[in-house]
Amino acid sequence: MRALFLLVILSLLWACESPSGEQEAAIPATLVSQPNNISNDQAGLSQQWYEGKAELTSYTLLQNRYRDVHPGQAVMVFVTEDFLTDKQVKNDNYTNPNSIPILKMNRVLDFPTGLYDYHIMTSTFTPAETQKHPHTLKVTQSTTEWCGQVFSQLNYKKGEYQSKLFSYFESEGDQETKFKAALLEDEVFNRLRIDPSALPTGKTKMLPSLTYLRLAHRPTSLVEAENSMATYDGSDFEGDELMIYTVTYPSHKRTLEIVFEKAAPHAIVGWKDTYPSAFDRQPRTSIAKRKKTVWSPYWSKNSLRDMALRAELELD
Repeated sequence: MRALFLLVILSLLWACESPSGEQEAAIPATLVSQPNNISNDQAGLSQQWYEGKAELTSYTLLQNRYRDVHPGQAVMVFVTEDFLTDKQVKNDNYTNPNSIPILKMNRVLDFPTGLYDYHIMTSTFTPAETQKHPHTLKVTQSTTEWCGQVFSQLNYKKGEYQSKLFSYFESEGDQETKFKAALLEDEVFNRLRIDPSALPTGKTKMLPSLTYLRLAHRPTSLVEAENSMATYDGSDFEGDELMIYTVTYPSHKRTLEIVFEKAAPHAIVGWKDTYPSAFDRQPRTSIAKRKKTVWSPYWSKNSLRDMALRAELELD
């Protein structure tokens, strides 16, 4: 037991670089607090999610932008963390009692558009104990390309989402809006990992993904959606016992299809996103297909010698 205790203490020395440039103590996922008075199975997340590793998956990507579909790559990172419900940030110091376990998704899209590059990242923070905390607490999204930068953030507070948008476009500028809490498209990926059966089917109000809203230059507002869950019988994605969750926005002429494994932990095999381009109104389809998945404490793999690990994910 003493050896195990020392191992845990040493693991606390692993770090991601803090904003001040100092090394902050990283909290291994094995120390992420599990939901009070509820088992992992009841919470929808198995013990695997609390064993000190994140799930990293790479995808080939074809991305609808301008008047073409551009080749690129995507990475999805799923990991459990302790999250402060009042400040809505990661629990670093463990002095604030307002802490709950969440499933964090980071989705990164990289693709060139002719001469210049796009880098898009979305982070979604969804409570693991969905019965007690039914709403995703926070979503952030950033788009960087050679014309400029855009940043969006959603925060859940008292039955509504508060939205902030910072954009270099004159037509968007800096905005703050509020809307009644509803299902967020960006949280669907997390919901699929936690409990696919809990996702709604039929007609519902949803907020489209922050990435879509920015690429299509649409306002941050709820939209009527039609959702369905079915067994996947297509040919675009490979795997055993696959399911498909489809979200259709009739007013936007947009359809999102997410294909995932029926068995836990419900890995995301890929997605298709079809909608008219903002530039010529012609519908085109973005598609991401899974290449490789690894489980890793990636936050500790930050040295030059760790560069070789990128080959495991088949990253460019």
